[in-house]
Amino acid sequence: MLRKLGFLTIGLFDEADPRLGHESTLEIIELGERLGFDSAWLRHRHLQFGISSPVAVLAAAGQRTSRIELGTAVIPLGWENPLRLAEDLATVDLLSGGRLNPGVSVGPPMQFDRVKDALYPDTADAEDFSFTRVERFLSAVRGEPVTSFAGFEGFEQFSDRVQPHAAGLASRLWYGGGSLRSARWAGEHGMNFLTSSVVKAEESEDFEQIQLSHIREFRAHHPDGEKARVSQGLVVIPTDSATPQQVAKYRQYAEKRTPRTLTPQGRARMMFAPDIVGTSTEIAERLNGHAAFREIDEVAFALPFTFEHDDYVQILTDMATSLGPALGWSPAAAR
Repeated sequence: MLRKLGFLTIGLFDEADPRLGHESTLEIIELGERLGFDSAWLRHRHLQFGISSPVAVLAAAGQRTSRIELGTAVIPLGWENPLRLAEDLATVDLLSGGRLNPGVSVGPPMQFDRVKDALYPDTADAEDFSFTRVERFLSAVRGEPVTSFAGFEGFEQFSDRVQPHAAGLASRLWYGGGSLRSARWAGEHGMNFLTSSVVKAEESEDFEQIQLSHIREFRAHHPDGEKARVSQGLVVIPTDSATPQQVAKYRQYAEKRTPRTLTPQGRARMMFAPDIVGTSTEIAERLNGHAAFREIDEVAFALPFTFEHDDYVQILTDMATSLGPALGWSPAAAR
């Protein structure tokens, strides 16, 4: 039975009018709350035409909503100073009433060789993009000392930990992983685990079995065991109330992306899940037969990147009114 239903968006915008795209994202989050969704998540894009500062956008969303949880899936820590990010996230979490669910990942920034002179002009070769960067972030969010000094200098008072401190935020931190190693690490460090439509083909080339192995590896190493939180993020597109033109567009979108799902892609051997397009009944049947989906009770279904605002309204409405109930979920107001 699906317990928590969420959605994920990249928040695309037109370079000529970026405000319009950001406003559309905020309106979609507001709609999600009205429809009873449990969570709304933002992707993170740098030097592209998608949201580059999800923390800022979620700060705005927190002031325009009152209940829905707000997440990032994910913030790549290679672009961030962990201490400063911890300050921003704690501030937004407090202002939202404790609704923030920050998801992070590690590794070198995308196209690092091209951006490193602008991002880290003096320290590029010394930056650590390993799990150690996440450990620094976890320490800061958890309120552990980040400096050796606490007290007064003249009239100014200083703390030895990140301020403000948001109690409870540490328990809502997520790691976005696509490998056995990342799943194990997230479990060992007591984080929640985000698994998406992209995984690394290690011991298999069957997407469902790979994702299932990651979920089980995570829980096997987490202090909470089988109760440890995992959220799945497949691309599903319900068509119950879609127009014929929308259905044709959705199917064409999925068909163009299908070839990449057939074999591992690139040197990293990444496997992509097929997009699922159909009525809510059809999608529910597919998901109930999905090996990894049967292991989880919360999702953040990913919205396609290139659709229009009206398409997202239709998809979210069908998710909340048809697909969610078909999976055993009920809107927040009905619980």
